[in-house]
Amino acid sequence: MPHRILIVDDHRDVIRLLHSALDSLDHEFEIVEAPSGEEAFLEVSQGKIDLAVIDYLLPGMSGLELMEKITKRNEEAKIILISGSKERKIKKSLLEAGAFAFFEKPISLTDFLDAVERCLELERTVLPSEEDSDEDSDAHKNLSGLLAKFRKNMDAQVIFLLSDKGHILARAGALQHGSLEASLLSALMGIFRAGRKISGLIHQETPLSYHIFPGGDQDILLVPVDHTHAMVVAGERLTDRKIILDLINAMMMLKSEVHHVLNAMGVVHSSEIEEVEEYLDQEDVPEEQIEDEISSDELDALFKQKTKIQTDEITSFWDEAIDTQKGQEIEPDKLSYEQARQLGLTPEDDA
Repeated sequence: MPHRILIVDDHRDVIRLLHSALDSLDHEFEIVEAPSGEEAFLEVSQGKIDLAVIDYLLPGMSGLELMEKITKRNEEAKIILISGSKERKIKKSLLEAGAFAFFEKPISLTDFLDAVERCLELERTVLPSEEDSDEDSDAHKNLSGLLAKFRKNMDAQVIFLLSDKGHILARAGALQHGSLEASLLSALMGIFRAGRKISGLIHQETPLSYHIFPGGDQDILLVPVDHTHAMVVAGERLTDRKIILDLINAMMMLKSEVHHVLNAMGVVHSSEIEEVEEYLDQEDVPEEQIEDEISSDELDALFKQKTKIQTDEITSFWDEAIDTQKGQEIEPDKLSYEQARQLGLTPEDDA
């Protein structure tokens, strides 16, 4: 049974962002949406909710009131609260009231998805921003530092480091239209995965294709790091002739540094790459089917055959048809043998 997740927010853009982010996870969810606490509670009354993601400041019933009503009805339901308020007292009181996690807007999608996996006790597929060990934390800071330096030097709006599943491993900056982040990154990583498969088909060890998307208010560049990671850069006029060559050269240098840090973190595993290559080497057609295929020479021989049908074979066919029709009701949309004979469709008897 898929986990049922309720998203409650009076801003449609926030609901769409969180919904798209949840869709990027490799887990099966049933996601329901509500713009108010009252409508959300109706959804709760219609079926069990495993997780509710609730905006603290809702019109009418507050997020805290909704949380209390949900947990009173279902003690096992987990609650994640979000808010535009940065007051520490609010966060502390909500966590004390039983919320599993609290996020300030704008929401870190990486941390949000990690919290979803933890509270539903799912297999962890997201690398959170704050790691448990000091070593991992230092490596993550190195990644963020590399991206921040690149962003500043190239005057970009934002740069992301992503896994092939669309999860954000590190970032610097923010998109001009934040509500598009989840859907945009998901689409770009779909392009990355397609490019990876093409690279495998043409026996290229590492994907090398760069994808450039000139836009109205921002340009986007997608650059593969290795088989399982890519970087996305967005900014104004990045595709101008004077900028694009410097940008690509800088990306090549950054790509090497990022790959080195990922190896140090143990994120890039050889087994993962082997699995990818094994998948890329698979044929779409089963081996048994390939063995049964007819060669071009055999096809030519078949087409050159001239098979003659004897008159007695035709007569035999119709005799058998008559025997089959005996005792059966003739359907109006089908010809009987007699009707066929009258129309001259049967072979003449040899005299």
